[in-house]
Amino acid sequence: MNLNGDDPAVRQALVDAGERYTAAGSQLEQARTVRQYALARETALEGLAYARAARIALGLDPGPDLPPLAAAQGVGHLTKEREVAVQGQRFKAGPQPGADTPYYYPGGRVQGRPVPAGWYSQPLWKPALAGAAGAIGGLLIFDALFSPAFADPGYGFDAGYAEGFEDGSTDAAGSDYGGDFGGGDF
Repeated sequence: MNLNGDDPAVRQALVDAGERYTAAGSQLEQARTVRQYALARETALEGLAYARAARIALGLDPGPDLPPLAAAQGVGHLTKEREVAVQGQRFKAGPQPGADTPYYYPGGRVQGRPVPAGWYSQPLWKPALAGAAGAIGGLLIFDALFSPAFADPGYGFDAGYAEGFEDGSTDAAGSDYGGDFGGGDF
């Protein structure tokens, strides 16, 4: 409640934390079942994740680790900066806030696609941005940002092709896959 800053990443993280604070309070007020209380807890944890992100953007100690968000199980976090162009627009993502990456996302799934925690150039996960065209565009952007052939520095088409060719030409013992299949018994 006492954090403030002029940096866009700080302001956005604090706005998101405030929204979750308000939502969690409302959810707690209306909760009557274990599931409703669990959802309120998840919302409160999201708010704390955004407050933690604001502290990081301010250069402060982020505080203690938080329990993992249920929605973020298995999605990981960004470890290097990524930049792609999709449909004529540039999108960036990275592990740290920056002038080009002011939107923090604590990790989760967007339309079933895992999206790691990190800082993004646009809040592509927000439902208001995901109209019919936005939803497809968002998936293209996420695929481009997180596919090795597109976004991993130093890992382009040629490296992926060569790696795939090597993987497909031999099995673990080094033998090839050619030959007779034993008269149809696989």
